[in-house]
Amino acid sequence: MNRFVYAGVAVLIAAVLGGGYWWWKQQQPPVIINLPPPPVAEAPSAPMPAPAPSVPAIKYPIDAQAAASEPGAGLATVPPLDQADPVVRSKLGDLLGRKAVLSWLQTEAFARNLVATVDNLARPHAAPRLWPVNPTEGRFSVVQDGDKQRISLDNRARYTPFVLFVERINARRAAAAYAELYPLFQQAYEELGYPGRYFNDRLIEVIDHLLQTPEFEQSPEVRLTEVRGPMKSERPWVRYEFADPALESLSSGQKLLLRMGPVNERRLKIKLREFRKELVSGSLVR
Repeated sequence: MNRFVYAGVAVLIAAVLGGGYWWWKQQQPPVIINLPPPPVAEAPSAPMPAPAPSVPAIKYPIDAQAAASEPGAGLATVPPLDQADPVVRSKLGDLLGRKAVLSWLQTEAFARNLVATVDNLARPHAAPRLWPVNPTEGRFSVVQDGDKQRISLDNRARYTPFVLFVERINARRAAAAYAELYPLFQQAYEELGYPGRYFNDRLIEVIDHLLQTPEFEQSPEVRLTEVRGPMKSERPWVRYEFADPALESLSSGQKLLLRMGPVNERRLKIKLREFRKELVSGSLVR
């Protein structure tokens, strides 16, 4: 007997039993039962309020007021974020020199761009249009190594002037200026979509992430990303990727350090450690 027959029999049995029960009920005398009145429905209790989203504790608080009160700070109050560009530009000029600022930095919307770039350096992509620094001159170049392609020494040399610029920055003064302007960075971070989160904690987290970038004495192998279609790329040098999937899966910031070459990578890591040490020192953290 297939399942359809079983189903039919089941329906038939239900109909017969139901019909028989109905006929039997019609033959019985009515029975009167005094039922108690239905209970009065109680008003539903108010729903429990949803728990407030947890806000992580601040690990590395910055005392911006203390930084602003340091001798020579020169900044009593921080302006609103939308009006802060002239103040930030002046502070950067005092720290780095006006010529260096013009040569290396994009000062328009500097606080917002710095915060967005820092946050993205630990992610797969950091949009160049948001970088607070000027793009490196020249093109990405490779050399042939047998049947492999590797990043050329010429490409490493493109980044050397920038590394020299970073090495000339006094880490203590840079950390003090950062602390002084910190309310701007915090506001920009919350605008970015992190209300209740603390930007300085994210900055330390990203620095630690960059310090974990692997180091190689020989340039890693790269290859052109395959692009299918009749149209040829007008800028093939922007389509290189690391041949090793493990390296290609690194964050945008770690891959940038690798592209700079091992010497430049180590020199920048030294500066990152210096800056981190100043950020967590007793003079800035309260």
